[in-house]
Amino acid sequence: MKGIPQRGRVLVGLLALAIAPTVRATVPDTADHCIRRFLAQDDAQPQYRAIRRLEAENGSRSGWLEAATEYTPATGFRYQVTAEGGSGVIRDKILRGVLDVEQKAIAQGDTGRSSIAPENYLFEPSGVDPDGLARVLLSPRRKDRVLVAGAMFLQPGDGALVRLQGRLAKSPSFWVKNVDIVRSYQRIEGSDLPVALESKADIRLFGPATLRMTYVYTEVDGHPVRP
Repeated sequence: MKGIPQRGRVLVGLLALAIAPTVRATVPDTADHCIRRFLAQDDAQPQYRAIRRLEAENGSRSGWLEAATEYTPATGFRYQVTAEGGSGVIRDKILRGVLDVEQKAIAQGDTGRSSIAPENYLFEPSGVDPDGLARVLLSPRRKDRVLVAGAMFLQPGDGALVRLQGRLAKSPSFWVKNVDIVRSYQRIEGSDLPVALESKADIRLFGPATLRMTYVYTEVDGHPVRP
């Protein structure tokens, strides 16, 4: 039981052949254009309200919780758990821990360290994926537990962020290694907002652990969001 609290550090830290030649011919321009459009966007965090569901597993233990969350520049990030079940250790040490870490990072103004911006990453166009999304490789400028070595996937044309995936550039702690994440986004009220997160990690002595989190927005920048 003495080692169980270490589990809370898991995340303190996924056309037809006939037109293939045309797609390949436009890959570099498409990717470069998408990067420029993406970086030109206003990356300020919009205020929002959302319902989140978090689930985690580690060995035979699993737990979940749902929380009403909100963010405003004046009050920061706040949450209230509305329902929960499963292992108390998972809920208290991991799931609430994830929300507490986010709350603390926003309160301390640390979110800029993890933003997808030139001061944190080098960008390299890398073709188009099977879904027609521009693939851009991300190389962290420093080893930091909040940066991801991997790739982002952008919509052609407007540069909307669809997916970010890869491995944390630095392990969160001695106890946690090989943290892989897939974060999905959706453009809502003009902002690219996360709608799903999946993460896997290896915990020394305790084996693999997984975390899943989904977001359902009810309000963004004062505007109601329809399901």
